[in-house]
Amino acid sequence: MSAKPEQAATPSRPRGADSGTFRLPLFPLKTVLFPRGRLSLRIFEQRYLAMAKRCLSGEERFGVCLITRGEEVATPGRIRAWDMPQLGILQVSADGETRFAVNAHELMPDGLVVADVTPIAPEPPVALSSDKRPLAELLELLATRAGPRHFPDERAFDDASWVGNRLAELLPLPLATKQTLLEMDDANARLVALQRCIDARGLP
Repeated sequence: MSAKPEQAATPSRPRGADSGTFRLPLFPLKTVLFPRGRLSLRIFEQRYLAMAKRCLSGEERFGVCLITRGEEVATPGRIRAWDMPQLGILQVSADGETRFAVNAHELMPDGLVVADVTPIAPEPPVALSSDKRPLAELLELLATRAGPRHFPDERAFDDASWVGNRLAELLPLPLATKQTLLEMDDANARLVALQRCIDARGLP
């Protein structure tokens, strides 16, 4: 779960970023969290246990970023449920929120990476066109397989942005591909890219 500071983020600012910035602890993971998605975590490192406790005790959030060089965009998570099945291990379920860009980061004494981030405006709802309806049907099938624990309560199968994000989460795609899909600002372009991935790999 750990990463060198330079792996946690790149100081870049994608198109569409808002002007306000704020501080956010980062949780580098080998996964990509999409807006309005759900993420299950098993936390045992002290630095992340302390971070999770702060989030549970107030309104704090944490940022989820892919462990790789060159990522530009990540997503903050807010803990929705938690359990401690044994001492020193915390299981949490977090909801993805708005994407953000990392402007600068700092390695704290306890090993936690804290970043100055700029939020990116949420994608507006985009009506799913009839030719993209098969992708929504595929998503319904994948959602049934995943089960409610790993799928958000929200349902918006007529929204191209929501359908694209959920498909990007559930399809067995390379992490670099998922990161590219997260960084896209056009919901329909994301669906086109997903269809190409499905056709090329014979998915699901």
